[in-house]
Amino acid sequence: QVQLVESGGGLVQSGGSLRLSCAASGRNFSRYRMAWYRQAPGKQRELVAAISSDGNTNYADSVKGRFTISRDNAKNTVRLQMNTLKPDDTAVYYCNVRNQVMTSINYWGQGTQVTVSS
Repeated sequence: QVQLVESGGGLVQSGGSLRLSCAASGRNFSRYRMAWYRQAPGKQRELVAAISSDGNTNYADSVKGRFTISRDNAKNTVRLQMNTLKPDDTAVYYCNVRNQVMTSINYWGQGTQVTVSS
């Protein structure tokens, strides 16, 4: 059974940093895209950052230069280093893994709250 477990969320002041981690289990995810999404109250879920199996990354414009996504295929983990956080970054952050060929195969974590105070 596939499980994604996120950790690292919390409350931080504007300008601060947090690092989110997601541990995936249940299969080998080395051929999956791994990503972080977020959803703020009253807004749609949006892609924050993604990393392909060969390490290519892409970021939402709003986080470029501040957030860094990385993965460890040996440990089936993906991390999101978030620096210079802003109140607009406040949201529930979700880990997602998606098969790069059969894209209908994808899994979600339960989410972790990130709150940035001004």
